[in-house]
Amino acid sequence: MALMITDACINCDVCEPECPNQAIYPGPEIYEIDPGRCTECVGHFTEPQCVQVCPVACIPVDPQHVEDHETLWQRFQRLHAAAPN
Repeated sequence: MALMITDACINCDVCEPECPNQAIYPGPEIYEIDPGRCTECVGHFTEPQCVQVCPVACIPVDPQHVEDHETLWQRFQRLHAAAPN
C-alpha cells in the first residue's frame, strides 16, 4: 500500500524530510506522495514516519494503490539497490 496526503494537509513541511524514499514532494496546493516510491517505510522503520509526524492526521492508505508487505519490500530493495554509495 502506498500512502496519500489528503486535502486536510496544512503544508506544515514536517513530512517531506522524514521520508527515507524521497516519495513526498510539494504539489500545486498540498504535499503529495509518489506511489512508485512509497514503501510505507518498509525496509527503514516499523511505522510510516510521515504518519508519525503529521500533526493533522491527513496521511491514510491510498485505496488506489493497495499493496502487500512483500511488494513494498521489493520496491524498497529496487529503490535502494540503485542508490549511489
